[in-house]
Amino acid sequence: MTERELTQLASTGESASLEFKHRVPDGDRIAREVIAFANSEGGRLLVGVQDDGTVAGVVDPAEEEFVLRRALEQHSQPVVSYEVARVALPSSGRHVLVVTVRESGRKPHLLVNGSGEPGAAYVRVEDMSVEASPEALRLMRSGDDEANGVTFEFGDREQMLMRYLDDYGRVTVRQFATLIDEPREEVSGVLTTLVQAGVLQLHTSDEEDYFTLAY
Repeated sequence: MTERELTQLASTGESASLEFKHRVPDGDRIAREVIAFANSEGGRLLVGVQDDGTVAGVVDPAEEEFVLRRALEQHSQPVVSYEVARVALPSSGRHVLVVTVRESGRKPHLLVNGSGEPGAAYVRVEDMSVEASPEALRLMRSGDDEANGVTFEFGDREQMLMRYLDDYGRVTVRQFATLIDEPREEVSGVLTTLVQAGVLQLHTSDEEDYFTLAY
């Protein structure tokens, strides 16, 4: 990537697949961002770019790479894989690190706390990294790309769900639990099973995840 291409990329602003950092934050803060990319559809982290898209560069790219590698080794489980490319800025003698994170085949990646215990998983929603819902986490663990022979009985509660979706277009776990008067955990299992079977689609949100028909 050239400096010109980098500047054009930065001018598009942060998004679900692009994050800016002036420098690599130490510890779990940078791990959270990388984990979110790996648990989602992948993305790129530009180190040496300010929040407003200004390409400033970093003085010591080797030090930034070291801090990033240490943060992920200590704060991601399993450790997230990534690629780093350095883009030179001839006018200042600085560099920008382009960190590419691909969607992981080993998700969910969990954020490890300061005590060394794995905690929450994070996903990318628009230009933010947010904690994954129990439903998103369950789908990551089971794999949501294929039905994999998932079967379910289309009973009264599923019929109520279809009628609700016909009327409103979307439903949250909380709404469905209220509708059928069943515990959240039970309802969560019903909805994620329907996602695995290809009937529903899960949409992550920074407020509350929701489900729609997949067709």
